[in-house]
Amino acid sequence: MNRLSYPQKFTLIGFLFAMPLTLVMYLLISEINSRVDFTEKQIYGNEYLRPLRQLREYIPKLQLLDYQPLNTNLGQPEVRAELEAKIDAKFQNLVNTDHKLGNILDATEKFNTIYLSWQNFKRRRHQWSLETYDFLYQKLGADINKLNNHVGDTSNLILDPDLDTYYLMDATLMKLPEIQRNLSDIRIISEKISLGYNPTQDDRIELIALSVKLRELNDTLAINMNVSFKNNHYGNVEAKLSEDFTSFNFLAEQLAKKLDKLNYPSVSIEPYTYVDASERVISSSFELWDKTINQLDFLLQKRIDILIKKKILISVFVLIILAIVIYLFVSFYRAVMQTVFVLDEASKKMASGNLNHKIILDNRDELGQVVGAFNNIADALVGANQEITVLNDRLKTENVRMSAEIDVTRKIQQMLLPKDRELNEVVGLDISGFMESADEVGGDYYDVLQHEGRVKIGIGDVTGHGLESGVLMIMVQTAVRTLLAYNEPDPVRFLSAINSAIYDNVQRMKCDKNASLALLDYHEGMLKLSGQHEEMIVVRCNGSVERFDTIDLGFPIGLDANIAEFVAETLVQLYSGDVVVLYTDGITEAENMEKVLYGLERLIEVIQINWQQTATDIRHAVIDDVRSHIGEQKVFDDITLLVLKQK
Repeated sequence: MNRLSYPQKFTLIGFLFAMPLTLVMYLLISEINSRVDFTEKQIYGNEYLRPLRQLREYIPKLQLLDYQPLNTNLGQPEVRAELEAKIDAKFQNLVNTDHKLGNILDATEKFNTIYLSWQNFKRRRHQWSLETYDFLYQKLGADINKLNNHVGDTSNLILDPDLDTYYLMDATLMKLPEIQRNLSDIRIISEKISLGYNPTQDDRIELIALSVKLRELNDTLAINMNVSFKNNHYGNVEAKLSEDFTSFNFLAEQLAKKLDKLNYPSVSIEPYTYVDASERVISSSFELWDKTINQLDFLLQKRIDILIKKKILISVFVLIILAIVIYLFVSFYRAVMQTVFVLDEASKKMASGNLNHKIILDNRDELGQVVGAFNNIADALVGANQEITVLNDRLKTENVRMSAEIDVTRKIQQMLLPKDRELNEVVGLDISGFMESADEVGGDYYDVLQHEGRVKIGIGDVTGHGLESGVLMIMVQTAVRTLLAYNEPDPVRFLSAINSAIYDNVQRMKCDKNASLALLDYHEGMLKLSGQHEEMIVVRCNGSVERFDTIDLGFPIGLDANIAEFVAETLVQLYSGDVVVLYTDGITEAENMEKVLYGLERLIEVIQINWQQTATDIRHAVIDDVRSHIGEQKVFDDITLLVLKQK
């Protein structure tokens, strides 16, 4: 997050906030839309059920008329023709409805089967007996009932989630159609008896069974309707349906009581009474069905209206919340950026040296605290600047003093190096030396001393460079000169004495410096080499090269209190023209711009090329080649070279 700018941070936070809000709004709206679609499909189902209801009313009436020609006193061909025309008209209504809703409710195939059965029924009705009529009427009625139930399933009516609309649906889809089928059976049996059939015991039992079923269905319908009335929160269903329901319930109960008398064998069957009573109950049931389905449509549409209002309210609410959040977001962003801008301008002024600039903002939040802290820092910087000015003056004075001291040390170091005059006085050797420090004061050491016919040659390298290393180098040089003055010939005791003095001083100084040191004793062409340092290179007068490793000849000076057991010596015979080269690692480890080291092999190659020249010329050739290798690269270590040539 710290790598993002404030606009990017605010954009990211706004996006992360908007995503869940949008998702929640989308889910809520989707849920509401789903419920609206669900309820609209229920209304489609009711629309399909209405023409089916007409068929359920008229087809049983037609069946009833088919019994009447058997009684010459009841023949009504014009009534039958009129009824068939009504049924055809209702079928046509259903055709139109199926064209509109058949695919939605998956009802077209079942409807086409019923429609074809009806057309075939009309064409061949004169060919059939009364028993065949009964069978076909029952099958046609059963198919209509199946289509009725199928529409209830596919239109979501059977899955209605509310108690009031569920039981209204149950009345129109299940209970009232079943009651109407029961009443039609009562009417048919009664009609058969009225046309001259002698009632059998089976007829009596069947009528009693139908009566019992009628009362059960009526009681169940009453219970369900009362549940619907009590759980209706809007629409006043009870006021709209109670009168029709009470009337139907009364008529159904009266018919059931008449039929209950058939339990007594002595009571005669009054077919016309049952026909009329069942006809009145059937008419009342269809009136109740019409009003019930209208109320169901009303409640379903009311549900849709409420859902749409809820969707609008949710959308408006979310948009208002979003607008408020955006306003607050923008305001907060502007406030933050204003503070950031003011702090930026103030910091620029402070950077330019104006430490007295103050930020004035009427912020009472955390950014106001930041502004206050900034002003406190500015005040502190004013005081600190004054102190720094004083300290800077002191530092300048101290730097002048230290520079003078370093300059003195450097001069002392240079003064202690052997002079050309001293080197020229050495009997038997042509000697040339070079030392250049990486800093003002170096840590390299070389010296050539003569004392009472003996020549002592030393070369060393103190770890690191700078003042501390330079001081330690001076200590080494002083110790060598002192021991030489006391005529100490033994290299073990010589190096041990130097180490002891240097070790004690290093401990007193509490520094971690140490030095590599090699000492050579020369007399009449013989070199005695002792002490640990870089390899000694010898180029013989014939151009061949010999390398003398010093790793086993000593131990670093100042690293341990006693090094006597590590010190050894080796003898090297020199002949006229032989060249001896001593050096520090500042030469072999010198780097160019590509980090490539100068290396020992290149050093030997330059010496081999120039071994016939004087010691000074050899020195110049080596140093020039080293400088050529280094180029523009910074020198990181002291460079020391000592060339000896046997005369």
